[in-house]
Amino acid sequence: MATIDETIDVDVPVRTAYDQWTQFEEFPHFMDGVKEVKQISDTLTRWVTDIQGVEREFDAAIREQQPDVVVAWSSIDGTTHSGRVTFEPLGPGSTRITTHIEWEPGSFKEKIGAAVGADDRQVKKDLHRFKEFIESRRTETGAWRGEVEGGTPVDRGTAATGGTAFPAGTPVEGGTTTP
Repeated sequence: MATIDETIDVDVPVRTAYDQWTQFEEFPHFMDGVKEVKQISDTLTRWVTDIQGVEREFDAAIREQQPDVVVAWSSIDGTTHSGRVTFEPLGPGSTRITTHIEWEPGSFKEKIGAAVGADDRQVKKDLHRFKEFIESRRTETGAWRGEVEGGTPVDRGTAATGGTAFPAGTPVEGGTTTP
């Protein structure tokens, strides 16, 4: 099992950093190798990645999500992939983001990449691109303030969950679209 741990400080408030991170469909804008992420539901995402010529498609379930604190996920199909991202306020305009990712390299090329630290370097570069992305914008592209415990959304009423995981006009389950 390959493990990647990386940390970066970003010069935006914790709420801005966290809210942007919940916009999974925006990941291809700053994550090299992530071709597409589709938000299927509040707790399900579909990923298409192409890392060093190795393409993978997998579904990942959000296992834990607490606004401004943590997002954790794991794959739910044949790909072994899980991770946890935490957000720590360093002050009113600064946040520390810490990532912990575990995955099982499948191909020979993936095993070599993991052994020589290519995965760690990739995550580090992606975090730097996230930093550039959010610091240049100074605001998030959207937000989802809901909570997830044990893979299930927690209903604490609209005041606690407010927001949506999808940009306006996006089709969601049941064939409807967001306002």
